[in-house]
Amino acid sequence: MRAGDIKKLIFEGEGVTLDFKKTITSCEKIARTMTAFANNKGGRLLIGVADDGSIKGVKSEDEERYMITKAAQFFIRPAIEPKFEEVYVDDKLVLTVEIPESDSKPHYGLAEDGKWWVYVRVKDKSVLASKIVVDVLKHSTDDKGVLIEYSASEKALLEYLQKMERINVKEYCMLQKLSRRNAQRIIVNMVLSGVIRVHTTEKEEYYTAA
Repeated sequence: MRAGDIKKLIFEGEGVTLDFKKTITSCEKIARTMTAFANNKGGRLLIGVADDGSIKGVKSEDEERYMITKAAQFFIRPAIEPKFEEVYVDDKLVLTVEIPESDSKPHYGLAEDGKWWVYVRVKDKSVLASKIVVDVLKHSTDDKGVLIEYSASEKALLEYLQKMERINVKEYCMLQKLSRRNAQRIIVNMVLSGVIRVHTTEKEEYYTAA
């Protein structure tokens, strides 16, 4: 990767597949970002770049590598293997860290509370995944596929989405008088079969027809 490529990425700004870090201060925090990338479509970290896109450069490249490698091996389950590259931009060293999309989803990151959580990428943030998204990730790499039997509950969900465009778990439970567990199971199967889509935001999660 050349200096011009880095500048182009910085110009595009942080997003689903790109994150800037001035420096690595915590294994837990960087593990959250790397976990979210691995659970999504992969992504790239630019170390030595501030949130506003200004290039600060890394002071100790070995120290940054050590923190990231430690986080990848001990703060993420299953462990991941980041790929490093050093690029000089305007005489300042930027460390790029590529996290490929994983075929061993879901990955869990160790949080400050000592618990393991699944994270996904939403715009430029790494957010906690819902139970539905975790179940979808668990089965997304299966080769078995999902066979949907369209019961009254599935039909009612699709008919509702044709009229109202979107629904959340609570609304679906009320619509069909389902337990949350049954509602989640139906939604997971319908997402995996490509019939409906999950939309995760920082504040809520909802579903639409695919």
